[in-house]
Amino acid sequence: MGILTDLLLLPVTAPINGTIWIAEKLLEQAEGEIYDEGKVRGQLMEMELKLDLGEITEDEYMEAEDYLLARIKEIREYNASKAQQ
Repeated sequence: MGILTDLLLLPVTAPINGTIWIAEKLLEQAEGEIYDEGKVRGQLMEMELKLDLGEITEDEYMEAEDYLLARIKEIREYNASKAQQ
């Protein structure tokens, strides 16, 4: 009975299951980009270079540094909580 039901419901369940699979893959990709510590470290280095070249002021650098260091902390906490699951 289970196989027959699966076959009869396939036209309805297949698109739903496909949509769910795509949504899960998009979520994984987005999380990978949002929680990429290397990317944030690169932004921090870029801001330091801009400061050295005189493109931004020290206050602008300090503001950006505070934000980026907070992001790194957030990423590490997220990764630690995900590893515990």
